[in-house]
Amino acid sequence: MQTHREALDIDPGSRPVLLVTIDTEAEFDWRAPLTRTNRGVASVAHQDAAQRIFAAYGIVPTYLLDYAVIENGKACAIIGDYLASGVCEIGSHLNPWLTPPFNEDLTPANSFAGNLPGALERAKLVTLTEAIEGRFGRRPQVYRAGRYGLGPRTADILNELDYAVDMSVTPGADFSREGGPDFTAYDPMPFWLGMDRRLLELPMTWGFAGVLSARGSRLYPRLAGPVGTCLRLPAVLARLGLLEYIRLTPEGETPAALKRLTRSLLTRGQRVFCLSYHSPSLVPGNTPYVRDQRDLDVFLDSLRDYFDFFVGERGGVAMTPLKLFERCANAKKIPTLR
Repeated sequence: MQTHREALDIDPGSRPVLLVTIDTEAEFDWRAPLTRTNRGVASVAHQDAAQRIFAAYGIVPTYLLDYAVIENGKACAIIGDYLASGVCEIGSHLNPWLTPPFNEDLTPANSFAGNLPGALERAKLVTLTEAIEGRFGRRPQVYRAGRYGLGPRTADILNELDYAVDMSVTPGADFSREGGPDFTAYDPMPFWLGMDRRLLELPMTWGFAGVLSARGSRLYPRLAGPVGTCLRLPAVLARLGLLEYIRLTPEGETPAALKRLTRSLLTRGQRVFCLSYHSPSLVPGNTPYVRDQRDLDVFLDSLRDYFDFFVGERGGVAMTPLKLFERCANAKKIPTLR
């Protein structure tokens, strides 16, 4: 990833902005070794359950599409209908083990696209980008790497292919044990990648709540290491209200936790929030987060509960990543979000 980062300094008096993105991808067993053959995308047909909730709050989600979705005519027809109705936007989601050309060994490290040789990472992203454009007649400008696999060349490739927004950074997360990137030095604040303000990084809203939240990025990596995990220190500190690592997603997080995270970040000046989930979670049994119908009902209720809180109690507004980019790129001075 490019080393030059320029903070996107948004007026702290602005209304909070909510971005909703969906990693729209193949259904596969997350616990099993990756294969190139698991390419089912039947869950795309079940996104209506969430779309009805989005519509009630004026939210236009961005579906980040992987290659298994693009090669499936039925899935593309569903997404195409959403696009034609103006109820969604699209972007790209590169899962390299499913995207040609297949010139790499199928290993855990190679499931992070940023670990691939630059020419191969570029070739896969070109394949995906052009396939999306061919299907929908519009070129994707928003990107999230599968498994959040940013690498040292990714930003340059995205710039070359005219992407406007990357959403791959996951603050506080460390995937280095699997061969992936380490994002523990990042916070959820947006920033420009590079010196020309062409690529806007909108990190996932993963962060800290609790009395020690302001020091979370320094403390948590130590607490979540092998010794701390063995002693269950993260769970103990969370129960005591001292430090809690929370992801802004209905997958594995309660509405109460999402609200704690949001309140905590708001007090520290955060004004851009990204809620995300994986499309297979809309069908019970696909992901660890939704195993049965009851889990699905809880998942959908969590969306309603959080949107009620964000729009109602906090006075927030919904926006798409691309619209936020356009607002910021066109501003002659630091924008106030209204």
